[in-house]
Amino acid sequence: MFSQLFPDVLWVPLLLCIPTLHAAKCPQECVCDQIQLTVTCVNKNLTQVPPTVDEITVKLDLRGNDIQELPTGAFRHTPYLTYLSLQRCNIRRVKEGAFRGLGRLVFLNLANNNIDILYQESFDGLSSLKQLMIDRNRVEEIQPGAFTQLGFLNLLSLTHNQLVYIPNLAFQGLQNIKWLRLSHNSLNYLDTEAFAGLFTLTRLSLDHNELQFFPTETMTRLPEVTRLELSYNPMTYLGEDAVSMAKLTHLFLDHMSLQDLANTAVSKCPNLILLDISHNQLRVIQPFSEGSPSLARLNLAGNPIYCNCYLRPLREWAIRSKVKLMGTCGGPAHLSGESLEAIHPPELRCQSQEAMLKAEFEEATRITPPPTEEPQNKVKCPANCVCEAETHHSSCENRGHTKVPRGFSPDTRLLDLRGNHFHYISSNSFPGVTQVVSLHLQRCKIVEVEGEAFSGMKGLIYLYLSENDLTSLSPDAFKGLPQLTYLHLEKNRFSSFPKGAFKLVPSLLALHMENNAITRLEPDILNSAEGLRALYLTGNAIEHVSPRALDHASDLDTLHLGGNKLKEVPTEALSKAQNLRDLRLSGNSIRWVGPNTFQPLHRTLKELYLDNMGLEKMSQNSLAGLGQGLRSLFLEGNQLEEVPDLHPLKSLEVINLADNPLMCDCPLLPLRMWIEKVNLKVRATCANPPEVRGRRVKDVHIFKACPGGNSLRTVPTVTPKPPKAPKATKPKPMHLNGFRQLKMFRAKSKLRKSPNTKQGAAKTTTTKPTKKRSMA
Repeated sequence: MFSQLFPDVLWVPLLLCIPTLHAAKCPQECVCDQIQLTVTCVNKNLTQVPPTVDEITVKLDLRGNDIQELPTGAFRHTPYLTYLSLQRCNIRRVKEGAFRGLGRLVFLNLANNNIDILYQESFDGLSSLKQLMIDRNRVEEIQPGAFTQLGFLNLLSLTHNQLVYIPNLAFQGLQNIKWLRLSHNSLNYLDTEAFAGLFTLTRLSLDHNELQFFPTETMTRLPEVTRLELSYNPMTYLGEDAVSMAKLTHLFLDHMSLQDLANTAVSKCPNLILLDISHNQLRVIQPFSEGSPSLARLNLAGNPIYCNCYLRPLREWAIRSKVKLMGTCGGPAHLSGESLEAIHPPELRCQSQEAMLKAEFEEATRITPPPTEEPQNKVKCPANCVCEAETHHSSCENRGHTKVPRGFSPDTRLLDLRGNHFHYISSNSFPGVTQVVSLHLQRCKIVEVEGEAFSGMKGLIYLYLSENDLTSLSPDAFKGLPQLTYLHLEKNRFSSFPKGAFKLVPSLLALHMENNAITRLEPDILNSAEGLRALYLTGNAIEHVSPRALDHASDLDTLHLGGNKLKEVPTEALSKAQNLRDLRLSGNSIRWVGPNTFQPLHRTLKELYLDNMGLEKMSQNSLAGLGQGLRSLFLEGNQLEEVPDLHPLKSLEVINLADNPLMCDCPLLPLRMWIEKVNLKVRATCANPPEVRGRRVKDVHIFKACPGGNSLRTVPTVTPKPPKAPKATKPKPMHLNGFRQLKMFRAKSKLRKSPNTKQGAAKTTTTKPTKKRSMA
């Protein structure tokens, strides 16, 4: 009777289950676990999201593929996902609505891709998302409304991108955000309402950017922030009431260029516990004003603090207020190196009237005028530019200038001229601006810099010539820049290293030449830059490094050679860099690392990056000599079946062996035994033999049959349980408790049993035991 009244209803369960049957097939390139409801398709050169992933999959790992673009509805067949990993997929664009239908997703990782714009509806549909990682992309623009659908997001990470500016309401919609990470960008300006609406934010990371002054007005829009990280920004001073954040407890302003600090700079932060202003250029600091927060710690380490009578008020204030002063004296000679905490106030004195006057004169000429001075009513400013007297910033960005404007105030400290059309910089282009600390000339189509172009800029520390059309530099291009410390020449058209161009820059510490077209490193490239500490050459086309290339690099601390065309490690050249601590060779085509390759660096090397090179084999002695010093070793994304003995690496803190086709057999026993002995998280997974594929090296027991392997501990917590028939609801994620989903699952089970089963033929259903499916 029912079938006669509703003849089509009988087909409903079948129609619901047929797509599920097709989706239940494990994609050929992937490894599927139906018990854990996970699908792993890592490093399979996939160009799209596999359409045959099981509908009830909870975790999908697509790292290391070549997807390039995520189209609208890319995941519409997997609505129950809670975890999605898309790192290193060469993704350039996320189209509007790409994640629609993923209302249960809580974790999304898009790190290490090539995304440059976050569009208005890129993340629509992710209503439950809690963590979003977009680190190490090329993001330079956030369109309005990009995050409006992410009301439950707790963590947003946008580190290592190309952001230079945050517009008003950029993060609108993040109603539950706790931590916003914007470290390692190129941010130099934040609109007043950039963080408006983030009423739950408690931690903000803005370190390693290009902020020249503290964004006071912007930060007052963050009422709940307790931790603010602004380290490694080129700020030179902190003015009166600069920081006004009622709940702030930890403020990090270390490794900047601070030369002066107003005694009321943090007076409107009543809960401040820690103020870190270490590694700046502070020589004298006044005690904080009455009503300032009761600090517990004030970190002054790494500053050239002169411990004479000028410091006595601060020391007395610290004792009276029970504030711990961290750091040491930089002078005079008899107190040099003494802990600030260990010095008694009576010891802080000026030896004579003559010495005091001399010290006062030195301070007056060394330290910039206090920011508490009343600014002049008017400030000189060229036409079609914007100049701010209070911050000493002048900007003519994107104004179409064809010649460098003149007539800036002599007090200017930041001069932003990016995005104009200068084509060449003539001699003496910047007269009368001797106090400029940071000069921005990015994207100005510059093809030539004439000799003495920057003459007279005695205070310049940061010079940005990135993204121009430079192919060479004259020997006296940088003449007259005695304080130049950081020089950016990345994204130009250099085909050879501009040897000899830095001989007149005695203070140069960091040189950025990433993403040029340099093919060789000739002998003595640093002959005129002996004091250089960091050289960045990532993303060039370097095929050869002369054995004498680094002959004058005795102070070199950091060398980045990733993303080039090297076929071997340039050991002989590296042997001349006796103080090298950070070496990065990622992304080269190095297939073999021979014995004693890094032996010349055994005293100093701390960080070694050999990832994503296609590395096939390493000599057992390839890391010889690095045992006492090496702290980080990155070998992920290679073709290693075995790894050298890691037992000698006593100081290792971080190691990554992920995404290597490790052969879990007796030759790998030393690695297995080492993993058991160290207290480190080691990402190492077996690829062969087939019966242990996809399992962690430390969890397989095949090594116990090897000579010497009987001492290995058994780890019962990770031993797979014997298969047994689960309950009907076992494969279903915990959050799928609705009646409709349960009914669909039972229908699917019946259908697998007999395609002709009718609805209601059986009142109870027993699911067959699920098995782990793996297909090559």
